[in-house]
Amino acid sequence: MYPESDYKEAYTMTFPEKAKLHLWSDIHEMSKNPGRFAKNPGADFTRARKLDFEDLMRLLVTMQSGTTGHELLKYFDHSTDTISNSGFLQQRNKLLPEALKQLLYLFNSHFPFETYDGIFRLLAVDGSGFNIARNPNDTSTFCPPSGSSKKGFNSIYVTSLFDLLSKRYLDCVIQPERLKSEFRAICNLADRYNDGGIPVFIGDRGVSCYNFYAHAIERGIFFVVRAKEINTKRLLGVKSLPDSIDTVTDLILTRSNAKTKYLHPELSERYRYICREVTFDYLPIDSSDEYPLSLRVVRIKADNGTYVNLVTNIHDTEVSIETLNIWYRLRWGIETSFRDFKHTIGAIHFHSKKVVFIEQEIWARMILFNFCSIIALHVIVAKKMSKYVYQVNFAMAMKICHHFIRLRGRDPPIDVVGLIGSYILPIRPNRTFERNKRFQLPTSFWYRLS
Repeated sequence: MYPESDYKEAYTMTFPEKAKLHLWSDIHEMSKNPGRFAKNPGADFTRARKLDFEDLMRLLVTMQSGTTGHELLKYFDHSTDTISNSGFLQQRNKLLPEALKQLLYLFNSHFPFETYDGIFRLLAVDGSGFNIARNPNDTSTFCPPSGSSKKGFNSIYVTSLFDLLSKRYLDCVIQPERLKSEFRAICNLADRYNDGGIPVFIGDRGVSCYNFYAHAIERGIFFVVRAKEINTKRLLGVKSLPDSIDTVTDLILTRSNAKTKYLHPELSERYRYICREVTFDYLPIDSSDEYPLSLRVVRIKADNGTYVNLVTNIHDTEVSIETLNIWYRLRWGIETSFRDFKHTIGAIHFHSKKVVFIEQEIWARMILFNFCSIIALHVIVAKKMSKYVYQVNFAMAMKICHHFIRLRGRDPPIDVVGLIGSYILPIRPNRTFERNKRFQLPTSFWYRLS
């Protein structure tokens, strides 16, 4: 569907065209050995089909929020030779979600990541739920009737690793809602991290746990995590917290609550007991071993009068309290990315009921998000004599890039950079809004079929 003749010589390409060529080339290289990503290696993707491995991958990456039939018609240029919905499902049933995961890693590797002060890579870790087609028989994703839903609903939970300065997704862990463990997911993300640099994982209160701290330290990863008041008190061994804190606490973690079994009874105030119900991968249940853990705890007064407690393994005083606070506040970038990921890119509009197919689409939408983000951040916004500094309208940039990625060589070209540069917004710092939490039903699946 995308012949190589569509591409111009590399030296005449614009930056968006080069980004597109990188993506298509990665897929083409993967297509040379599709058995690595097939459910049945040696059988799947071995015969000629209307939708082979390469076209299937391109279709999944470029699909929009239309129905399955409409997306297939657009991909095949409304030809009478368009593959049927059934044929599409048969082909994607051969594909492992790991194919899209590998493509995400490959595509990211072509473009450098921004760093803070030329040193640190600021990576936010957080999760978000995705409602999927209702199926009470799937006990792993079905949430029973409650105040949020009288009929109950099905959902999956995606814990993502997001580069805050480069605005790109690096990895994710997808779990059924009823079986989710965000603590386990963030530990997996830390263990899998292999993108180089000096990473700093930044997380909200849902990330704070000894197991993640240990996994990050063992992997040589820095972290800045917000902790609840009660957890901070337990961490420091105090009953109340002062208004200002910047201290290092050296702990000894143990599975035994008996002081007589402490290897260092003279340091009893440093011991923290981990019960059997709490996962800590470096101390098996009933183990007599001990695990040392050194953490820096910082307490900051926020603008609204509340206090923020941050836990980090960065003991270097050159990283000041103000810097740690800046890093934590930048974490909000992953929250806004979820909005664009779900609604602008259309990640909430799934084209199947099967969870394995939904996993394919989650990875594919992340690839598309990164493609759009890489191009949008390449656009330079001219400075204006104005009260505000301006930035690219990210939502409009994604719409333009989404259209661009679907263009063929025979289609009229568009000035991607010029178009994106014409849609800008003022940056208004220190604006705050109350988060609007409300239950959202998935789009009716019958609508998705036609």
